[in-house]
Amino acid sequence: MRYRRIDLNLLAALNLLLNERNVSRTAAALNVSQSTMSGILSRLREVFDDELLVPVGRQLQLTPLGASLLAPTQDAMLRIDSLLATKPQFDAATAARHFVIAASDYALSDFLADALQVISHEAPGLSFDVVQIGTPGTAGLESGEVDFAVMPANMVNTEHPYRVLFEDGYTVIAWDSNRQLGETLDLATYKRLGHVLLRPGKVGQPWFEQWYLNEHGDSRRVEVRVHSFNLMPQMVVGTDRIATVQSRLARRCAQTLPLRLYPLPMAAPKLTEVLQWNRLHDQDPGNRWLRERMLELAQHLTHHLAQT
Repeated sequence: MRYRRIDLNLLAALNLLLNERNVSRTAAALNVSQSTMSGILSRLREVFDDELLVPVGRQLQLTPLGASLLAPTQDAMLRIDSLLATKPQFDAATAARHFVIAASDYALSDFLADALQVISHEAPGLSFDVVQIGTPGTAGLESGEVDFAVMPANMVNTEHPYRVLFEDGYTVIAWDSNRQLGETLDLATYKRLGHVLLRPGKVGQPWFEQWYLNEHGDSRRVEVRVHSFNLMPQMVVGTDRIATVQSRLARRCAQTLPLRLYPLPMAAPKLTEVLQWNRLHDQDPGNRWLRERMLELAQHLTHHLAQT
């Protein structure tokens, strides 16, 4: 396909080359030979009158012009993808679509799993990949690799639309036979006991941990760090450790684990979880149906939890 005497297939190749910075990997992704890919790179250099990629040691690096083309080329590809994916209408009962959702294991366990269960009955042709939220939270949205991100409000990219899914608080959990605790938990005891924390990952510190560090400094004794919110309750059972987790998670785990729940011994802000999507998909009927359904289900779940 040509536009103003330029082969538009070069745009897809340019996008991959600028991101991969590797001719062999780009050739494999486009299913062409390396010699063909080298010829494509030569044509791109002629079009832009620039080397675009230059060898530095054993790697290729972007020239200043190549670096300046990275964002607009990616944006152009997203706009093309959005145009081709947009249908005049969306029938959930018959539609066949695939969506990628980035979320933490907490959001998956305490909202997304239930939501996708309901959606599976209403839209059986939809399929999903649920991936770990990355850094920054909206990086996958920018690249087009992720359709939706479920994340704390402090992580949103204000260039893209988002809506609040639900709010949650924080609860301290301990083994119900913890030898250091009675019926109540004060701040001095909270700081003295060993803690289980989530290990900072690609998204950095969890919201509560970042807030605590800012307000109280490094005043807790950390005994265990884990990679998953859902593992934190298991790490306090049989020990004198405590952990501070989302209240929904605490109540759910207390149904199956020997835990005692305590209110936080200090005032702390609420956790606000939001749903965000790329602005280019804002008018896509399929994207709109799915996000509105998830928002409705989040409201329904919040109301149900408030009644129990």
